[in-house]
Amino acid sequence: MSKVLSPEALADLATQLKQWGKELGFAHIGIGPAEPSHHAERLTQWLAKGFHGEMHYMAERESLRRAPESLLPGTLRVISARMDYRPEASDALQILKQADKAYISRYALGRDYHKLIRKRLAQLADRLGGQQQRAFVDSAPVLERGFAEQAGLGWIGKNTMLINSRAGSWFFLGEIYTDLALPIDPPQESGHCGSCQACLDDCPTQAIVAPYQVDARRCISYLTIELKGAIPEDLRPAMGNRVFGCDDCQLVCPWNKFSQLTSEPDFAPRHQLDDRELLDLFLWTEEEFLSRTAGSPIRRIGYQRWLRNLAVGLGNAPFNPDIVAGLKKQRPQAEPMAAEHIDWALARQQHTDTLAHSH
Repeated sequence: MSKVLSPEALADLATQLKQWGKELGFAHIGIGPAEPSHHAERLTQWLAKGFHGEMHYMAERESLRRAPESLLPGTLRVISARMDYRPEASDALQILKQADKAYISRYALGRDYHKLIRKRLAQLADRLGGQQQRAFVDSAPVLERGFAEQAGLGWIGKNTMLINSRAGSWFFLGEIYTDLALPIDPPQESGHCGSCQACLDDCPTQAIVAPYQVDARRCISYLTIELKGAIPEDLRPAMGNRVFGCDDCQLVCPWNKFSQLTSEPDFAPRHQLDDRELLDLFLWTEEEFLSRTAGSPIRRIGYQRWLRNLAVGLGNAPFNPDIVAGLKKQRPQAEPMAAEHIDWALARQQHTDTLAHSH
């Protein structure tokens, strides 16, 4: 057990914690209870509908998400931390309009956030001085958006993202579980989405099947990152040029007019990934892929899924003989799953060419 602190000492510690958080680059630190309340029930309902697709770990570790105590015995509070990531980069909407360019989710343009945030959170946890504390960044079964909502960092919007009234939604979250009975912050008022349906209307694959419900099996982020096999053929045309993740529901969210550019240099675009031709990226060799995605979140999908995703983008691009030549050039390097997408892209290119000549 940790040494017993008076309520005054705990309140002082909470104030210090927020100051230390700012010094470490966090934009907002909030403290919430260690009970996930209605968020655990929502997760159960979501899993029951099969909306998690191949993300079997969501179901297998559901009980740990429900009970922070089972992940770290003695947990009394969940400290939620926000770090903004919107980089100075090429205009996202302009890139989406250029069908021969590759759209990569803004969070993945720079270095992988996991290590950076975990290291900073660990430093923050060390300063707390509790007996039991542990930092998490997407690394364990934690209902992070639910805890962040309870800790006053924002509200969960209709697109299921956490939205902050002064900062939009372009941010990462991390948590510290602690056995210190720190004073709890009040939650932000929820329901600020009102009658807005922008995210539902704009989702390219209609993955937001109802307000506050995303069917991951239709979500482009899931299809390009989590899905290990073939992308369903009926969803490929709607993916356009989105080859790693998707930001459409954030790009149309009116609250993101309040989002701040990140001050974190690690999140700045690398290798001009904010403005690259699909074909340039598709023609990378496996060695080039591995060297250029070192330290990047893109690395985790591996070279074959990289080829798969880019092939879909090239199949959706306007007819270009260079694209056809590039697809044929990479076909021998492709394993069967990626090769099937290359064949699909070649057929699409030929179909587009035939249509152009028939008019």
